[in-house]
This record gives sequence, structure tokens and C-alpha cells, in this order.
Amino acid sequence: MTSNPTMVPADPTVGGHHGWRIVAALAITSTIGYGTLYYAYAVLLGPMAAGLGASTTAVTGALTASVLAGALMAIPVGRWLDHHGGRALMTCGSLAATALLAAWSQVHTLWQLYTVMIGIGATGAMVLYEPAFAVIVSWFTPDRRATALLAITVVAGFASTIFMPLTGLLAEHLGWRGALLVLAVIHGVVTVPLHALTVRQPPPAPTTTARDAQTRPDHHQRRAIVKAAMRDVRFWILAATFIAHGAATSTITVHLVGYLTSLGHPATFAATAAGLLGVLSVTGRLVLTGARRRLPVTTIVAAVFAIQAAAVLAMPLAAGTRAGAVITVTGFGLGFGITSLATPALLAERYGTTAYATIAGRLAAPVTTAKATAPLAAATFLNHGDIHRLPIVVAVLCALAAAGMLTHRPHPIAT
Repeated sequence: MTSNPTMVPADPTVGGHHGWRIVAALAITSTIGYGTLYYAYAVLLGPMAAGLGASTTAVTGALTASVLAGALMAIPVGRWLDHHGGRALMTCGSLAATALLAAWSQVHTLWQLYTVMIGIGATGAMVLYEPAFAVIVSWFTPDRRATALLAITVVAGFASTIFMPLTGLLAEHLGWRGALLVLAVIHGVVTVPLHALTVRQPPPAPTTTARDAQTRPDHHQRRAIVKAAMRDVRFWILAATFIAHGAATSTITVHLVGYLTSLGHPATFAATAAGLLGVLSVTGRLVLTGARRRLPVTTIVAAVFAIQAAAVLAMPLAAGTRAGAVITVTGFGLGFGITSLATPALLAERYGTTAYATIAGRLAAPVTTAKATAPLAAATFLNHGDIHRLPIVVAVLCALAAAGMLTHRPHPIAT
């Protein structure tokens, strides 16, 4: 038997209209979630460090702790989603995140900041991409799933573009504490009702009979599928692939501005060039969605990873000029957000949708951990004056990710 979905997603013509309402709602909540729970931190980092009388390194560590907390939550969240759906989880997560944003505005010590940020990381795992994708996978058939996922990631791809300037403006006029209170209001007023009123389980397909209802997946079926996935060598190859790529992208995200300034570029240009990554992440997702009609997802993603490796490897030679910097950043940016679309496509095709969220959580945990810790490891190069080795390390990681993607075969696995 294969692990093709036994819980049939909603038929495109029956309940499909509400499916697209869910897409619209999750696009909005993901944008606000990433903007308030993640991107605002970079803008408030300096004012927070000054206000708390702490070093920027110590304050940055709170964000790392937040991301690690999200990684730990990925597995139990995935298991919950498979058994109970996303409505209660995402609604409670939104309420908790809103309260934690307000609490963040009242911290006065480092331990308070770390405590709040660990909570925000845990609640982020309940409301951001992973649970949103699990809901979409359960609602849409494969031919429409890619479009639904693309819609969410394209909109949420502009979270930094919207919320970083907004947070800066609020902090300028209200201070960092006042800015966080406004962000908490925005988050609570918008995301809580959208999750509570819009997210729900998909209706059964119109062909579902009483016998079908009795054969829907139970706990034992899901467990068998998850066990088969954990024994599947291809799963661990995919995990290693995304760990390597996640480490590469997070390292570039954190250290690109410093690297470009080390080449002699002004800080304002370096920041502007780095800002291209967010916009280019949308471009990469559009490329994947369009090209997958003619080519396998693995081939497309491997090619993009290879382009990233070549682009970052060329930085020491080309990025000394402004044109060269823009070109190399553009080449790397094409793959900046591509895994957010590739992951659900590859997991659903190979393991079905019955235990999708649980398997996705098992994958997200080590990948998110790599994203959190890689920039800290890369900082050791920078502290020893080896910043020019950074592109080589990142290029190797991207090349390994490309090779790993070529070995992955998303065909359904027997259970």
C-alpha cells in the first residue's frame, strides 16, 4: 500500500470557495505574523539594547533562542495539526502571540526579554508558515495546491517590506515600547478573528460514502505513515539538503551587510542590496511555480541552488563594484524563499497528506535549528578576520544542497 492521501481534500467545486477564503486569510495572517514576531526585531534591536543597558550581542541572542524554541515546537505542532486541524491551534497561538508582544514592550531585564522571545518563538510555530501550509495541503487537490501556497508566500514575502519601515516609523515617534504595543494591537485585531472564523476542516469530497467515512485515517494509520517516512533514506537526504540550504541562507541574511561593507561599500548601499533578498524570494517562488509544469520540482530547485552557489562564489571577485554586488545578490536571492514552496510539494507527493503536518514538523525541527545556529557559527570566522572565507563556506553548502536535491525522488513510498 502507498501513502497516497486517504483523507480526500475538498473538491475544487464543493467547498472550494471557502478554501480560497482561507488562502486569503492565511496570506494576511502570515504577513502580519512574520512582520511583528520576526522582522520587527531587527529594527528594534538597537533601541532595545540601549534601553535595557545590554550589548547588541546579548540582545541578538534572544532572537536565536526564539527561533530554537520554534524548532522544538515544530514536532508537537505537526502532530496536533494532523489530529485536530488548525483552527483552535492557530487561534490560541494568535492570542498568545498578541499577549507576548504586549509583554515584550514591558521587559526591563535580559532574562525577561529571553523569556518573552522564547514564548514568541513557540507561538510562532503555531501561526506561521508550517501550520498554514498544513491547512492548505488538507484543503486543496494537488493541481490547485501549488497556486494556493504560492498566493500565501507571495503576499507574506513582503512582510519585511511592510513591517520594517512601519516598525521604524512607530519607534521613531513612540519609542520601541510604544511601537510594540501598536504592533500587538495590529496582530490581535487582525489575526485572531481571521484564524477563529476562517480556518476549519475541509468538507468531505462529494463521492464520500459511509464506508469511506469509516476508512478515514486513524491514529494507527498516521503512525504507520510517519514511521515509514522516518525509515525512508530519502527523507533524511531531504532533511540534510534543507539543513545545508537553510544554514546558507540564514548566514547570508545575517552577514551580507557586513560582508559588503568589508568590500568598501557604504552601509546604506549594503543594506539596500541586502534588502533585495526579500523581493527576490517572491521571484524565485514564481519561477518554481511556472517551471514545475514542465520540469520536476527537484530539478528546478537543484538548478536554483546551483545558481546560488555560483553567485555567492563569485562575490569575492565581482561584488567589489555596485553592479557586481547587485548581480551576485540577485543570483543568490532567487533561491531565498524557494524551499517554502518546494517542501510541501515534495512531502505531499512522496508521503501523501494523511500525516503531512507531523512529517513536516519532523523536517522543520532540524532545519530551523540549523537556521538559528549557522549565523553564530559563521560569526567565528568574522571574529578571526576570515570574512572573505564566508562566500566559500556558503557556496559549498548550496552545492551540497543542489546535489542532495538531485538524489531525492518524490514518488510515493510504500508503507
